[in-house]
Amino acid sequence: MKILLLGKGGQVGWELQRALAPLGEIVALDHDSTELAGDFSRPESLAATVQAVRPTVIVNAAAHTAVDKAESEPELARAINALAPGVLAREAAAIGALLIHYSTDYVFDGSGQAPRAEDAPTAPLSAYGRTKLEGEELIRASSCRHAIFRTSWVFAARGGNFARTMLRLAAERDALNVIDDQIGAPTGADLLADVTAHAIRRLLVDPTLSGTYHLVAGGETSWYGYARHVIEWARAHGKPIKVAPEAIRPIPTSAYPTPAARPLNSRLDTAKLCHAFDLTLPHWQAGVDRMLTEVFQ
Repeated sequence: MKILLLGKGGQVGWELQRALAPLGEIVALDHDSTELAGDFSRPESLAATVQAVRPTVIVNAAAHTAVDKAESEPELARAINALAPGVLAREAAAIGALLIHYSTDYVFDGSGQAPRAEDAPTAPLSAYGRTKLEGEELIRASSCRHAIFRTSWVFAARGGNFARTMLRLAAERDALNVIDDQIGAPTGADLLADVTAHAIRRLLVDPTLSGTYHLVAGGETSWYGYARHVIEWARAHGKPIKVAPEAIRPIPTSAYPTPAARPLNSRLDTAKLCHAFDLTLPHWQAGVDRMLTEVFQ
């Protein structure tokens, strides 16, 4: 089996190189690849890449994920998040390949308290959310075999992430203010990659599993709860922490305005995924603790 992996340099792409390796030959590309085009800002250039590689599976881990920046460069965000996946879907349909694509809870408006199911009404609040939703729609319209995995709050030991930022600030400051009214599930890039590898094997055997799935770690928390967990872990493991526990203060989203609106409710219902692929998703704390151990080992 030949797998075309796009976005190899990102957090998810890096983990996918490991998780997909046992499945077959991987052709892994990034935006700066030279022999074959992997630049999502030029969507049509990707068609020649698919035609040259003729993979069994295309895994798209590339995206414009700078949520606030997307507000000031919506056309670039649309090219990367919508038009490029649309080209991949068109080419996948032409050669009979399976397409794996990652989307986001930002396709929803974040209202209410209940976890969203896959068929819940979409209503994105930002350019990022709108372009990711358009990418989904183009993939579904192509009629290619596909799995779209919506996820949220992705982290990895490699590269920058919320946990690293909180630990740096906790070592420098006497007090921290952290948003407490956005609720979601911190989800490891390693978990996304491992579930993807498992799902690919099933999807190739059973095309009826094609569709959209929600993929996040178990449980839920706020950014405030996430920050407290990370800082308490670091304190317990003897890491330099200056901020006192009582000096980590919860604040509302309204106290920290950003160019792009964030959904308050990022809960995603994973029952469909777990049933279809016979999975049990680990609690978010287990993934975060593993990432912290890897970062500080």
